[in-house]
Amino acid sequence: MKTTRLEAFSDGVIAILITIMVLEFRTPAGHDWTALWTLRTKFCAYVLSFIYLGIYWNNHHHMLQLTERVNGRILWANLHLLFWLSLTPFATAWMGDAQLAPVPTAVYGIVLFLAGAAFNILEHLIIASQGAHSPLRAAVGSDVKGKASVLLYAIAITASFWLPWIAAAIYALVALMWLVPDPRIERRVGGMAHDLRSHHKDC
Repeated sequence: MKTTRLEAFSDGVIAILITIMVLEFRTPAGHDWTALWTLRTKFCAYVLSFIYLGIYWNNHHHMLQLTERVNGRILWANLHLLFWLSLTPFATAWMGDAQLAPVPTAVYGIVLFLAGAAFNILEHLIIASQGAHSPLRAAVGSDVKGKASVLLYAIAITASFWLPWIAAAIYALVALMWLVPDPRIERRVGGMAHDLRSHHKDC
């Protein structure tokens, strides 16, 4: 099965999740700048989650550019990833409404942790399906950034119960780590596109 339907479905789900998050905003009770200021934590939580969903959309797209076909295991792994991402609006709203209270901040980190783990599972299944000469394996290498992210999430979840603002800062740090797509994947995709163009010219 080609990747087209999987990618289109995933794009649609992520777009819906972003829409749900922005609909969670309610106008403040007052009509001045002070009333608007009360939404600052919720707005920051929204911005952070928007960035995270954008990162997943971007990296998912790049990963599938190195994938020609998917099987049933990959389809289910993709649904597993989307399940955890679908909890992002809930976790975002709770953390924002609770003003970084310990448990909601920890739950937000748990959702991020499990979404990251699900993405890694999807990546490993794609690599396994491609065999010994997997282009995705060649592109991601040892995936140091992915492993570091999981460790930082675990630290942030623990910190949530004592210093929630430290946990929020770590969540933001991980997002900054992933804002720029992995250059190894982009180079690999560019190389495959060049090879494909050369093949067509030769034909």
